[in-house]
Amino acid sequence: MYKKILAPLDGSELAECSLQHVRAVAAGCQVPEVVLLRVVEPMSSLAYAAYAETNGEWLAQTEEEEKARARDYIEKMAVRLKKEGIAAQAVVISGKAADEILNYANKNQVELIIMSTHGRSGISRWAFGSVADRIVRHAKIPVLIVSAPACRISSP
Repeated sequence: MYKKILAPLDGSELAECSLQHVRAVAAGCQVPEVVLLRVVEPMSSLAYAAYAETNGEWLAQTEEEEKARARDYIEKMAVRLKKEGIAAQAVVISGKAADEILNYANKNQVELIIMSTHGRSGISRWAFGSVADRIVRHAKIPVLIVSAPACRISSP
């Protein structure tokens, strides 16, 4: 049914709730490829202000450290899935999360996106935005959204 699943992860335990569903769909549908994607967001305007006051090395070093942490994390998650017999690969890219997830899915023949929502509402959702909401509204393929708060409740 599906040949490629995309599972965006942001490094949080709540985002990892989607992996239960990734495992189930990948095994049940014999999916030949699962891509775990970690998007490293650009530095904030405050970081750029600090950059303007330094020689720029701090910002470049901080961004490289963040990318290295993201690579280590996403590769660790892929290894876990591989140990379970799931053909997983780890990908790290930079940019705005929702835009990059949608771009990756469009450019790489992804057939299903599985991701968690952090369940923000009200002011928090307005202030931080909702990556999951943007993906659901703009994806050209099916999207399975896992409610992370429900995952939290069912966890030991």
